[in-house]
Amino acid sequence: MVIVGAPLDWGTTYRPGARFGPRAIREADYLGADGWRPHLPTGINALDVLSVVDAGDLPVVPGYIDQSIDVVADAVERIARAGAVPIVLGGDHTIAFPDATGVARFHGFGKVALIHFDAHADTGESHYGQLHGHGTPMRRLIESGAVPGHRFVQIGLRGYWPGPETLAWMREQGMRSYMMSEITERGLDAVVDEAVAYAAKDVDAVFLSIDIDVVDPGMAPGTGTPEPGGLTSRQLMDTVRRLARDLNVVGADIVEVSPPYDGPGEITAFLANRVVLEVLNGMAERKVATSS
Repeated sequence: MVIVGAPLDWGTTYRPGARFGPRAIREADYLGADGWRPHLPTGINALDVLSVVDAGDLPVVPGYIDQSIDVVADAVERIARAGAVPIVLGGDHTIAFPDATGVARFHGFGKVALIHFDAHADTGESHYGQLHGHGTPMRRLIESGAVPGHRFVQIGLRGYWPGPETLAWMREQGMRSYMMSEITERGLDAVVDEAVAYAAKDVDAVFLSIDIDVVDPGMAPGTGTPEPGGLTSRQLMDTVRRLARDLNVVGADIVEVSPPYDGPGEITAFLANRVVLEVLNGMAERKVATSS
C-alpha cells in the first residue's frame, strides 16, 4: 500500500481548505510510530499484515487544475503498475477523476468498479463552464470510459443537487445511487449487501472514493460543502472496512477534509484518519483469510 497526498482544492465551489487535508489526516494519528495498533474488534494489526508506505504529497501545481490532474493520474498509475494499492489523501473531490483513471490505466478501462460515498453525486456536466472541479469527476470518469456508469455505486446522496436532467443522465448510464432517504428506510446493511453484489458482478477490481461529507456535519464539520442528515462516523468506518474485506480494493481516496472549518477538536481529521485505518484493516482481514 502506498499512501500519497494530493493537496489540491482549486476545484471547490464553497468553502476551500481541503489542500490542507493530507497534513491534517496524517497529524490526527496519535497512535505512535512503532506500528503497534491492533484493531480491537478483529485483533489484527494491519501494519504487520500489509506493507504500507507513506510517500508524502504529490507535486501538484497550485492554481492549475489540468496540470495537477495529470500529476495525480500519472503518480497513481505508477503506484498501481508497481504492484501496490494507492490510497490518496485529498484534496477536494476533483482528484477522484485522476485517482480512478490512474488505477484504470493499469487494471483496464471499464474493468474497475467504483463505490462512492458522498452527499453529492459529482456528476455535473460542467463546473462553472469548466470540465474539472469537485462536482464533475464521476461524469468525467464515465465519459472517458475509465469507469462505466454501470460499474458505479453511490451511497449517501442527499440535499438539493443535482437537478432532474442530471439525475436522468445518471439513470441512463446505469449508475446505482442510494439516497439517504432509502438508506434510512431500508437500513444501511441491506444497501451495502446490494452494493457488494453490484460492484463484484463481472469485475474483480474496486476503487473506493470517500467524501467525508457523506457523514453528518455534526460528526464531520470540517468539510467544504456540509449537508445535514448523513451517515454516522460509526456507519462509515464499519462499512468501508467491510468493503475492503469483502472486495478486491485496488485503490481508494478520502477527500474534502477542510481543516480550517474543523474547529479546535479536529474531529473530521480524526475521522478521516480512522477511515484510512479501517480500509487498511479490512484489506488485512482479506489477506489473512485468503492466506489461511
